[in-house]
Amino acid sequence: MLIPPTTIDGIAAGTITVAFRRWDKPRINVGSRIRNARGVVEITSIKEVRRITEKDARAAGFDSAAALLKLLDKKSTGDRLYRIGVAYGGPDPRHALRESGDIDADELASLRKRLARMDAGTPWTRTYLELIENNPEVVARELAPLVGMERDPFKIKVRRLKDLGLTESLLVGYRLSPRGCTFLAAERALEQ
Repeated sequence: MLIPPTTIDGIAAGTITVAFRRWDKPRINVGSRIRNARGVVEITSIKEVRRITEKDARAAGFDSAAALLKLLDKKSTGDRLYRIGVAYGGPDPRHALRESGDIDADELASLRKRLARMDAGTPWTRTYLELIENNPEVVARELAPLVGMERDPFKIKVRRLKDLGLTESLLVGYRLSPRGCTFLAAERALEQ
């Protein structure tokens, strides 16, 4: 479920407590946590509803139910209307993780195991880390062909590295995080 940054700001401020989506069936579960650069949004409830009240529209950050319905009709494809309870779950934990350039031996071992599992079948993690290291601030559509990938599958793989705190997304492109730099340096030291 995509949530616009301004909506997340409202959720964090406590002024937005619900969201609405038209889906054929729910695409998220109660208890799910959605992470993005603005923070974590927790899904507290999901209920199919027949209409949107004016009170609900204001709780979703809209001036009126008509304005909210107009946006939903423009952006949605499903037939069922869902009211989704949302709450701010705090800052994105990946921020603190990626800023930590101090990685002890246990963390290094854990990262190596995680990356080895991700590499099962076709190794790619080291190649992607080095590609991003050598091409900071380059957009995915330019990086993906360098490893024989389409843009969207490439971005999914980079997101997996980001989840480990090894890379970070910029306004344009990516870069290695301090944690990613430390990890690569440790891997290179092992090879010498």
